[in-house]
Amino acid sequence: MSAPLRPRPAAPHGPAASRDRAVLGAPVAPRLLTVGVIGAGRVGAVLGAALAAAGHRVVAVAGGSGASRARLALLLPEVPRRPVAAVAHAAADLLLIAVPDDALAAVVADLAERGALRPGQVVAHTSGAHGLAVLAPATEVGAQPLALHPAMTFTGTPDDLARLAGISYGVTAHAQLRPLAARLVADLGGVPEWVAESDRPLYHAALAHGANHLVTLVNEATDRLRDAGVDRPEKVLAPLLRAALENALRLGDDALTGPVSRGDAGTVERHLARLAATAPESVPAYLALARRTADRAIAAGRLRPVDAQSLLGVLADRSREVTA
Repeated sequence: MSAPLRPRPAAPHGPAASRDRAVLGAPVAPRLLTVGVIGAGRVGAVLGAALAAAGHRVVAVAGGSGASRARLALLLPEVPRRPVAAVAHAAADLLLIAVPDDALAAVVADLAERGALRPGQVVAHTSGAHGLAVLAPATEVGAQPLALHPAMTFTGTPDDLARLAGISYGVTAHAQLRPLAARLVADLGGVPEWVAESDRPLYHAALAHGANHLVTLVNEATDRLRDAGVDRPEKVLAPLLRAALENALRLGDDALTGPVSRGDAGTVERHLARLAATAPESVPAYLALARRTADRAIAAGRLRPVDAQSLLGVLADRSREVTA
């Protein structure tokens, strides 16, 4: 059971509050921000709850699906649900938009067209793929744009709040808004990573490649172990994968082990033959990852090019069979 959320006490008025007013660019901007959240998916609901726990005033949230209502009842039970435009109006200091990447531009444009945004208001989104350009309609009406992406996977439950401690946030912000962005990240218990506008797609690709594809890879391994007659594949994989992940994060390419790193062409060929017979849908992914693993092993000096020749030949032959 998660511990109840305890808002932090407000900081006194004075120099700190004055600095916050200067950062926000509004005539009166309290240290505790008045916040609205558009999008009560897993990310929006959790970040809204985290901001409330930090003492900020979350005054309205938009989210109409049954799943969203259930999350809000769990995480922000006292915050009223309102239409999108009403949330934007209520968010005097910070409007947090946590909607899917492909919906973000339309939501921002609609809010600007309806006059729901105001000068000095900070409009932030949680998309990893987008930077500030997607917030151009908000900027044109005088709002201050902020990209604030938590580098974490979410379940949309109170358990997520504990996981926020120490995580990184990919932040893109103009210079004048960086102090406020840093303070928000600190209030959420995180650490800012400043990402240039032009680097947002690469930043997000790296996270998706590492985290989302990891889920696919683990589930592929789980399925193939079941095919091999293993009743509890998760029991077999858990210690192995935890050690591999920890070693990779600590040692980089020096953590690599296995047949590709040794140039064991015969073993890899047997893998591919059995996969082709049992789960042909897994063959293209195995080939692609084996080839990339070989390239990295060679570049890192883990595999000598002369020892890699037979292995690379096997991978090339199988790749031609797949594409034929």
